[in-house]
Amino acid sequence: MPFVAVLGLIFALVAGCTGGGGMASAIASSDVEHAGPAGVVPRGLSSFYGQPLSWGSCKSYAPTPDDDTLYSNSALQCARMNVPLDYSKPDGTKISIALLRIKASDSAHRVGAVVMNPGGPGASGMEAAAGSYKEWKASSLSARFDLIGFDPRGIGASEPAVHCLTNSESDSLRASDLDDDTSPEGVAKFEAEQKQYASDCAQRTQYGDEMLANIGTRDVVKDMDVLRSVLGETKLTYLGYSYGTYIGTIYAEQFPGNVRAMLLDGAVDPTESVVDETVGQATGFQTAFNQYAQSCAKQVSCPLGTDPSQAVNVYHELVDPLLTNPVPVGDGRELSYDDATIGSIQALYSQGYWQYLTTGLTELKQGKGRTLMLLADIYQGRATNGTYSNEQDAFTAVQCVDEPPVTDVNELTDAAERYKQAAPFLDDGRPAVGALSACNYWPVRPTEKPHLPSVTGLPPTLVISTTDDPATPYQNGVRLADALHGGLLTFQGTQHTSFLQGNACVDKWASDYLINLTLPPTGTQCQSTGQ
Repeated sequence: MPFVAVLGLIFALVAGCTGGGGMASAIASSDVEHAGPAGVVPRGLSSFYGQPLSWGSCKSYAPTPDDDTLYSNSALQCARMNVPLDYSKPDGTKISIALLRIKASDSAHRVGAVVMNPGGPGASGMEAAAGSYKEWKASSLSARFDLIGFDPRGIGASEPAVHCLTNSESDSLRASDLDDDTSPEGVAKFEAEQKQYASDCAQRTQYGDEMLANIGTRDVVKDMDVLRSVLGETKLTYLGYSYGTYIGTIYAEQFPGNVRAMLLDGAVDPTESVVDETVGQATGFQTAFNQYAQSCAKQVSCPLGTDPSQAVNVYHELVDPLLTNPVPVGDGRELSYDDATIGSIQALYSQGYWQYLTTGLTELKQGKGRTLMLLADIYQGRATNGTYSNEQDAFTAVQCVDEPPVTDVNELTDAAERYKQAAPFLDDGRPAVGALSACNYWPVRPTEKPHLPSVTGLPPTLVISTTDDPATPYQNGVRLADALHGGLLTFQGTQHTSFLQGNACVDKWASDYLINLTLPPTGTQCQSTGQ
């Protein structure tokens, strides 16, 4: 899952706002820099590794009107970088990777550039970097490093972008809970829709099958090495959150000698199957729900009541009726069961979101669904004007080439049952059934599979793992740190990822590592300050 969105975004949406205070005017002129090539350049790719970058205004990179203010910050610079669509054909079709930069404030003591990815797959690194501006500038890193956010190939402002569904099709899909999806006819209908989705992705994405075949992490890390060089960096300093930790792992495997430092927060276990990963997430979100229920029970008028042991039952009393009776939200749409549970999941990513879940469930008791729908919109990438980012389409496209699909229906049925058992609050009460997903009909073959990474020659890396991370379980971080032969920093908290999110202890150790390459002592832990 993607790195947690900026809390201020949710506050603005819940408050009914789509903008904020005015920012300084955007950069008016272009700043052309020819910093590369730097470091090792693979044969046949010198023109890409040595290309200049034209840095300028970011305003035209904003994916939706909701992001205009964010991208208008005059301290942000944006550019495009060309890479081969297919690295086995460097003289063939070229695509562009969109970049965003926040320059170091102390050029005399600048260490280099930190390249970041916020996760997903499908999340925009540009948007994450721009949204982290305040936290970044307040940290010790901002004087020593440029911060570079990039939209991976096929995602966000990078061109071409993966497109599978239209805006209206996305709304329609969310509005349908597929009441009959447990019968043979319902399963057949679902699978037919998944097959059509896979076909639409190939037909509606520029370069079709060729783009889909080369959109996976295998190729993203090659783009990242080109980025390292054009930035003038002999060695890469990388910050990856969530799925971004997997990007870092595969980069370390392909280019271990090109790594200076690698900070990985909210680890994806590269050896884990998609089924085990999904069940692990269900366990994590149930833990977060239980902790939310305990906190809520201490408040006046908690919508789940004062007995946390009954919170799952009360939650079902609120959301289960939506399976057959969705609630209007005032913009022509209705809050479905799926949107209510997705909105709940979004709110469980961080304790800072819990107040919005309380508001949403309280509204649901009153027959209203606005806040839960807004939370679901954030998760689904829907802007206030009704347009969608391509995050969900890109998520599927990357997943389908990063891992072979599960083809055994019995295994899928078992996985669905394990998911329900792991997260009772997400059990809709219908029988568990196995149905083939879009990846089973994907027009191209996978380019990756779960495996233990081989990272000979990799310098020390640092993994941050949160004890009650709902999306990436703590043990993932333990296993990844061991696989990379690196350090581990434990954060005692209930949230997804922790660096640059207000915990001074985490920020101190992680910043020391990025600046000085100093790992925390073995067994170092940081405590949550609570919300």
